Amino acid sequence: MAKKIDWHYHRKSCVTCARAQEYLEPRGIPSVETVIANKIRYSPEEAILLLEGISRLIVAKGKKLDVLEWKKDRPDDEALLALMIGPTGTLRAPVLRVGKTMLIGFSEEAYNMVFGEA
Repeated sequence: MAKKIDWHYHRKSCVTCARAQEYLEPRGIPSVETVIANKIRYSPEEAILLLEGISRLIVAKGKKLDVLEWKKDRPDDEALLALMIGPTGTLRAPVLRVGKTMLIGFSEEAYNMVFGEA
């Protein structure tokens, strides 16, 4: 069964968000809930709350890819916020939640890890 996106946060006219859409659309990966970042912004405090139930965070920033996995000991909020929050002081976009995994930013490698392509 193909994976679905439980929660999708993106910004209109965002180059990185557009690249993410170019990856997702031809593969027919559905989103259960979509939030447009142009209308709703998440503060650092709100961004931390989005991690409830997450056990893996994958963050793409430029060519760098950070993969954090935790079963019992979650990294501290400061370390997580350093990866999640952009220069505007709000949650970076795009963000996908797929099961217990959250992806921030776009990296074809990261998306392949989550959606099962080589």
